[in-house]
Amino acid sequence: MSFQIITFYEFKRFDPERLPELKESLRQEMKTNSIKGTIIVAQEGFNSTVCGEPEDVAAFVGSVEKILDTTLVLKSSFHAECPFRKVDVKIKPEIVTLKKPVDISKGEGTHVRPDKWNEVISDPSVVIVDTRNDYEYKNGTFKGAINPGTVKFSELPNFVAENLDPNVHHKVAMFCTGGIRCEKFAPYMKQLGFDEVYQLEGGILRYLEQVQPEESLWEGECFVFDDRRTVDEKLQKGTGPDYSQIPKADNPE
Repeated sequence: MSFQIITFYEFKRFDPERLPELKESLRQEMKTNSIKGTIIVAQEGFNSTVCGEPEDVAAFVGSVEKILDTTLVLKSSFHAECPFRKVDVKIKPEIVTLKKPVDISKGEGTHVRPDKWNEVISDPSVVIVDTRNDYEYKNGTFKGAINPGTVKFSELPNFVAENLDPNVHHKVAMFCTGGIRCEKFAPYMKQLGFDEVYQLEGGILRYLEQVQPEESLWEGECFVFDDRRTVDEKLQKGTGPDYSQIPKADNPE
């Protein structure tokens, strides 16, 4: 048996009074379709990584799209076992915790498709920032990327304030696991006055899915927020360190 693992998110405004209703509806759909994993809902949108048998995932996706009134953009991989143990739907202040006010619309025009990413990060004038945490970086990253050395995403603004200057660093490219952290951090950087900001559309997972290994500038494995711990360049379970030895991340991607 092969289980399908999907991740999806969207910055989409919800009435805060509606969040408990959304939480209960999503929880019920997970139980009905034998889906396990985590969904986070907030006033700013939703963020999820869940798993189930492919036919159950298909039914679940259809129901979720109706509940959330959207078309989900999925990233998908497969594993012999379900890497999640429970059904978990949470209401949080943010779907990815930055603790800074951000106008998401300022991220318009910053996305770079995976097939164009190599060209961007091969430019010597571009500063490449890995927006993930230190333990994620150590499993693998893009060639030439800076490790901010953070333990959680909300520490990244301090790193930028201390190490980057919009008057000096005119081109900044960033990436994360599935794209959500950059969806928030790219517009934050634009707010700070950085002129040219680039984010990898769909994150590392989409890049590994679409870019051939012989053309890839990715080095190592990609940390994921489930019992697989890491995935390799083929999105198969990697050989990363024991998850229990790694600090728990503030949000899944």
